[in-house]
Amino acid sequence: MNPVGFIRSATTIARAPLVPEIALHLATELTPLWEATEAFLAEQNIEPPFWAFAWPGSQALARLVLDEPQRVAGKRVLDFAAGCGLAAIACALSGAALVEAAEIDPLAAEATLLNAALNGVAVAALARDVVGEARRWDTVLAGDVCYEAPMTEHILPWLRSLARAGAEVIIADPGRAYLPKQGMAPIATYDVPVTRELEDRETRVVTLYRVSG
Repeated sequence: MNPVGFIRSATTIARAPLVPEIALHLATELTPLWEATEAFLAEQNIEPPFWAFAWPGSQALARLVLDEPQRVAGKRVLDFAAGCGLAAIACALSGAALVEAAEIDPLAAEATLLNAALNGVAVAALARDVVGEARRWDTVLAGDVCYEAPMTEHILPWLRSLARAGAEVIIADPGRAYLPKQGMAPIATYDVPVTRELEDRETRVVTLYRVSG
């Protein structure tokens, strides 16, 4: 089975609670999908299949863009750590001139392309670590990316450098401990419905921050 066939077989078409305008290939349970992904890739101890869920940070970013399309209309946009590509798709629907979605997981890149096609938009999937690449985007959206100290230390200096170079950088934070608040200006807050399959509660409060250089 090829990656597209696997994604289709392991998910159903559904819509995230905060962004019902966008259809996605989503999983309903994490553990069975995780095990199926390990079997498909013939690897053990892989990263969780983040691409199969509409995470709270991505939902909040997508909601912002759909409600305020002028933020991305006519611009070059990067959805960083894109997961299923939800925020990227919202940008494409809102009139962005170019949308790229970066994910180090090749299955996530395939899922993003599949989800973009499902919604009739064009998104370029970058299946690599883009941290350190020079600014070529007007807007950079980053979902829940500060959930671990090493991850934060890896990406935040780069995101700040993009902001210094003139990009608007927006991070979505659902209350993680590793996001430094210095140099972060809150611009919106959302109550995002979540499932106990993924979280320890039924709602996550997600704050969107504009990153300064």
